[in-house]
Amino acid sequence: MREKLGQPAPPPEHDPVQGLAVVVGSRPVSAYTELTLEAPDIADVAQPGQFVAFAVGGPTSAMLLRRSIAIAGVGDGRFSVVVSARAAGSTWLAGLRPGDEVDVVGPLGRPFPLPAPGTPALLVGGGYGAAALVGLGGLLRSRGHEVAAVVGAGDEARLCSVDELTEVAAPFVVTTDDGSVGRQGRVTGPVAELVSGAGVVYACGPMPMLEAVAGLATDRGVPSWVAVEESMACGIGVCMTCVLPVVGADGRSRFARSCVEGPVFAGDRVRFRDVGTLPPDVVGADAMGVAHTPAIEGETP
Repeated sequence: MREKLGQPAPPPEHDPVQGLAVVVGSRPVSAYTELTLEAPDIADVAQPGQFVAFAVGGPTSAMLLRRSIAIAGVGDGRFSVVVSARAAGSTWLAGLRPGDEVDVVGPLGRPFPLPAPGTPALLVGGGYGAAALVGLGGLLRSRGHEVAAVVGAGDEARLCSVDELTEVAAPFVVTTDDGSVGRQGRVTGPVAELVSGAGVVYACGPMPMLEAVAGLATDRGVPSWVAVEESMACGIGVCMTCVLPVVGADGRSRFARSCVEGPVFAGDRVRFRDVGTLPPDVVGADAMGVAHTPAIEGETP
């Protein structure tokens, strides 16, 4: 059994609601589209790290599955999201214009836990995942925390939320793989330099980045929280499409639903390299036809 494990993120303070949100703003942000929607029932209770699930394609659409997107900011009864138009559903969302209405459920998922007063924080965002850290950065600064941030992407066009995080974080480091702006390379370079000065690390972005950042934090004895970007077909814990293996307090692994038990997890609990697989030592794997390897001494296979 591992001696130190981060605790599960606490449940949200408010139940989600479903309704029609009115689009009040749409603007391009680098390679993405930022939508601002009026929905006080969601915006007034949302916490950093939570997300919303949109119905896409309109009332007669054949696209039955919702699209889940992190909340980037809230205020005055409105919330914003950053959409990466990559397939039919997200392209439809990115094409919404002011005055349009869209069916949405939220806020969903568990928020980022806040640190003890005075704890310095390091935020790490990859691609449009950085948008999920904007509200958190502002909240931490308003509570008197020192906030540093590292934001990276493949190239300048895929960076996100640079202006917003610049206002709340110092130092603030930008990296790009191709060197088109900021430091050339991955976020892990500056994270390795800054993590020892942090009391907690928060990250959102691609799985390989989350694994690397969580590993750096754990190696330095710094707790980390990661917001995973798994595809969530329902967003409410029913369809089980977003499960991933997570280590429990007893040292055994179980599948957790990203939408309900996450999307925020302690970074040292997620078995990143086993995401998308069925590890034989996960609880219940034998019932699914996978040979079980005893995880605890003395356990009967």
